[in-house]
Amino acid sequence: MSHENERLVIIRHAPYSSNALREGLDVALVAAAFGQTVSLLFLGQGVLALLKEQKTGAPGQKATLPTIDMLEMYDIDQLLVAQSALDALHLQVDQLVEGATVVADEGLPELLHRHSHVMNF
Repeated sequence: MSHENERLVIIRHAPYSSNALREGLDVALVAAAFGQTVSLLFLGQGVLALLKEQKTGAPGQKATLPTIDMLEMYDIDQLLVAQSALDALHLQVDQLVEGATVVADEGLPELLHRHSHVMNF
């Protein structure tokens, strides 16, 4: 099985801390629009982008939840979350959007190896 077109986009930033989250989601959407297989891995404060209940951002900032909800339309259905990120933020998977899958930290090296392109945001 070829992994040549598989992309892993790693999101590490909270929704309103910088533009990194939005840029990462934009890269994922563009890649998917061009037929690439895309998975998203949320680490650290990036997990906050998956919360069902999100606070609004600063004036002028777009909410990220609508973009998260739109991912499925682009066939991006791998929303992966590191267990350590949930633990560090005292979150449970049921607080996250539907479809988020928890990955044990021991499985992260294999996950990274499985993708031909890994991008960090």
